[in-house]
Amino acid sequence: MNLKDDADEMQGDLVALRHKLHREPEIGLELPRTQERVLEALQGLPLEISTGTSSTSVTAVLRGAARDSGDTTTVLLRADMDALPVDERTGVDFASTNGAMHACGHDLHTTALVGAARLLSHHRDHLAGDVVFMFQPGEEGWGGAKNMIDAGVLDASGSRADYAYGLHVMANGIPAGLFVSRPGPIMSASHTLDVTVRGAGGHGSSPHRAKDPITAAAQMITSLQVIVTRDFDAFDPVVITVGVVDAGTANNVIPDSAHFGATVRHWSAENEEQLGAVIRRGLEGIAAAHGVEVDIDFRAQFPLTVNNAEEVAFSEGVIRELLGEEHYLESPRPTSSSEDFSYVLDRVPGAFIGLGAAMPGCDPVAAPTNHSPRAQFFEGVLGDAAAVYSALAVEKLAVTAGGTR
Repeated sequence: MNLKDDADEMQGDLVALRHKLHREPEIGLELPRTQERVLEALQGLPLEISTGTSSTSVTAVLRGAARDSGDTTTVLLRADMDALPVDERTGVDFASTNGAMHACGHDLHTTALVGAARLLSHHRDHLAGDVVFMFQPGEEGWGGAKNMIDAGVLDASGSRADYAYGLHVMANGIPAGLFVSRPGPIMSASHTLDVTVRGAGGHGSSPHRAKDPITAAAQMITSLQVIVTRDFDAFDPVVITVGVVDAGTANNVIPDSAHFGATVRHWSAENEEQLGAVIRRGLEGIAAAHGVEVDIDFRAQFPLTVNNAEEVAFSEGVIRELLGEEHYLESPRPTSSSEDFSYVLDRVPGAFIGLGAAMPGCDPVAAPTNHSPRAQFFEGVLGDAAAVYSALAVEKLAVTAGGTR
């Protein structure tokens, strides 16, 4: 069994599927065309397939022919399928024209997992357990992973998944073909902060006769940057970025209210416990000083993504053995982006692994980032991604069945 060679042979088919997905990106939990493409690509394989009722998810179970008739280990492999509300500006001949874009590479994830389903189906005789393929909509802020967990994806094989692995491509920062991970926290927790300041409007020439919500909101915004440096350890950081500010209708009118929205990121359970209280205390204090009222909506979005140390070490060994020593690098620190695969890793030991997909000939550091309308991903990594997905399942099931790698 040579998963790498077999994956390379299907490279052309994988590229063709990726182009189909990329041309018709869909957003959120309802991805009917994407689901249709995935189901078409899985047709004819010895899979037990089910689709979601509260989303257009696809769950496929492959029963290994070498599995024990008693207790059977289950490995879950996950790919997200949704796109972003971004107007594509890559200029490629398979670019999207519908106002959405696979600017985060989810089309590659989906394609690679289809490739893994084909590879593992072909090598079913070598599988000493079951594999669950989790094709997930709604990763980009829609809680798609939690939606699928609530619908039973972790128990799709008939028992709780024992291990879980996910991959994510990066358009910049990592050379193409290099897999990157680390034990412990790998991606930040993410929260949303929405703040509405309520004052009393008036004429811009007489601010003393009004209660200006804009000046209070401006002070709140700048104070958030002081809060993260004075209330939290610099070696256990918090990041707050205000991305939305709304207020006013004319330059000589003081409005009744002002609003701003922010994303809040952190990397520890300790900061999770105090974040909301610290932010609320600071903003309410400023509101009191200005004589205005403030409504604060602080909501958890994604929990911290935490890799199991043993599963990271296992994944590293599989990747180095399959592709070569030079294809794996341990990341020195977590990233400040967030992932809803965190919901899976909260419940099942596993690993989340990055894969460099910067375009050949470009400087990976200077290349457009994920989420950019100009982000491009090197589809030459599709075969390696499919092979790694497959090898993780084959080797983990072999180890747990008492075999050796």
